[in-house]
Amino acid sequence: MTVNARPQLSDDVATHVREMILSGQVKPGEFLRTEPIAAALGISNTPVREGLVRLSGEGFVEALPRRGFAVAAFRAQDIRDLFWVQAMLAGRLAARAAEQITAAQLDELEALNTARAAASVRGDEASEVKRGHEFHRAVNLAADSPRLTNLLGQLSRRLSSTFYNDVEGHDDETQTAHEAIVDALRDRDGASAARLMRAHIMGGVDELIAELADRGIFADPDPGGELPPRDSHDHRTTEDS
Repeated sequence: MTVNARPQLSDDVATHVREMILSGQVKPGEFLRTEPIAAALGISNTPVREGLVRLSGEGFVEALPRRGFAVAAFRAQDIRDLFWVQAMLAGRLAARAAEQITAAQLDELEALNTARAAASVRGDEASEVKRGHEFHRAVNLAADSPRLTNLLGQLSRRLSSTFYNDVEGHDDETQTAHEAIVDALRDRDGASAARLMRAHIMGGVDELIAELADRGIFADPDPGGELPPRDSHDHRTTEDS
């Protein structure tokens, strides 16, 4: 085993269990036994425990003394808050990208949008989503803010990759949003680029929360079936104005 193997294994465990929780395979309060997880991933119990400890730090599981690990309670607002923070960071990166993006980088974004649209027409959902992710990565790289980009990546890993597939999979809305973001970047309009990026990321959150409620991942769903009210977060910052 190499020196880096153990951290990679615990990362794999965290990703696997996170997907189990957010897909509704395991419910709030349910105990997570290390043996089945280890068997599913073909690893020993030690990296499973390490991965579960990591998830306890992220709020996905609870470490209960002498009892093990249980799935933590989730609220719809928790999901909305995670997306809101990511939207703010991505918006700031878009604003910075507008200040310094090159012609070659703009051409790359245009090409990714064209490729995504073509994938949508031929019904290639996997390529469509992949090009969408590549678009966001290219915007972040154009910002030339590696620490901020790294922080955004850490937050993104706290949610299922399928969530972002859902955001990028809304054909017309996503294509329109991406094209508007490119226009703002080309115009060096950082405030508009930030606003458009935030709106794009937050656009599908309520629909996603409704889907998660159907999966039963929330411990205390509203008795009337209503989603918690949207916070009145101000999506503008002094840096973006």
